[in-house]
Amino acid sequence: MDTHRILFVCMGNICRSPTAEGVFRKLVKQRGAENQFEIDSAGTGGWHIGCPADKRAQQAASERDIDLSALRARQVCVADTRYYDSLIAMDNDNRLRLLELADESHQPKVRLLLEYADSPDNLEVPDPYYGGENGFDLTLDLIEDACHKLLDQLLARRLAKRPRSR
Repeated sequence: MDTHRILFVCMGNICRSPTAEGVFRKLVKQRGAENQFEIDSAGTGGWHIGCPADKRAQQAASERDIDLSALRARQVCVADTRYYDSLIAMDNDNRLRLLELADESHQPKVRLLLEYADSPDNLEVPDPYYGGENGFDLTLDLIEDACHKLLDQLLARRLAKRPRSR
């Protein structure tokens, strides 16, 4: 079965999207599904290209056994909109930027992460960059909830597509 390629996207690729990448990687590993997914993250802006994830994001993730230390920021490009099967934005602004980049045929792949959460009051993962330390924990809570549901949905879809043996 083909690998499902998923790209998580926020503004600078140093807080929310690398956190989502790290969370999703951990969940995929826990389910033994590493060979079924290619996981990455990017930002719509280029200010932090090559930089590691924000130290506060790394610390909050580390407290949940999620390692973001190897991740480096990069900027999303048009080729990404063609290559990835799922383009998952953290908020509406970045979703709109992805839609602007993508050809019409690739726009249905663009979704908000919190569309997968149980019953979010808001469909946007708040940007913790300018907030206090607790903002990173809230961001992680929201991302973990939605990533669990996203992975459940993707694995169920992949299972449904499997050819049945006779």
